[in-house]
Amino acid sequence: MNPRITSLANPTVKAVRALHLRKERDASGLFVAEGLKTVTEGVELDHAPQILLYGPEAADHPLLKTALAATRAGGGEAVEVTEAILAKVSRRDNPQAVVGVFRQVFRPLDSLEPQAAGCWVALHRVRDPGNLGTIVRTADAAGCGGVVLVGECCDPYSVEAVRATMGSIFAVPLARASEAEFAAWRARWPGSVVGALLSATVDYRAAAYQRPSLLLMGNEQQGLPPEMAALCDVNVKIPMRGRADSLNLAVATGIMIYAATA
Repeated sequence: MNPRITSLANPTVKAVRALHLRKERDASGLFVAEGLKTVTEGVELDHAPQILLYGPEAADHPLLKTALAATRAGGGEAVEVTEAILAKVSRRDNPQAVVGVFRQVFRPLDSLEPQAAGCWVALHRVRDPGNLGTIVRTADAAGCGGVVLVGECCDPYSVEAVRATMGSIFAVPLARASEAEFAAWRARWPGSVVGALLSATVDYRAAAYQRPSLLLMGNEQQGLPPEMAALCDVNVKIPMRGRADSLNLAVATGIMIYAATA
């Protein structure tokens, strides 16, 4: 039998709640994943939960039993908790019945193998965790090789970003790089590097995407700055036909991904 916690003052509960803060995630190298489906995605991809919290209504679910076994095998802690604790941990009135804590994984930039996939994504100074999570999910759906975060980006392991990935956080390799590190790495890229730029003259559908394609996307407010656009073999635009003058970053990146993988 697993222990049962009913107190919000319990050290394990407090430690999981603290992971909503980036400084705690950075210090511990851990993150929170909510929901049995997301936890199961992690387990199936060989990510053992370090901590597994679950409510009594999930106790007999066969997928939870698999997650519990993976937690124990990895030396993690499995605890039954109350719905009130799950609500506090997730900061939601209608919390998921299962919450897992996992180790963050960032791949070294030089360990990425461009030829392993036809399309890769690089994001420069992305600010919105919802956009970042949605892009990771889209990259997973399209079979992209990974996502590279360039410069000061929001945290892909924040609760908001992880929620938006719908489990793809475990499937898509992530790497981080400064602008200088990215420029040096990009110089060795064997395919085409394509940037999305509002001022570009080439339609995104007309560009030649030589595989492996590396798509470079700018942030939500400013787009690609000149020094990043200069790293691209070609800069393209997505035409705006209505009154809106731009697209949401996640939507624009999704369009670019599927153009490059068509």
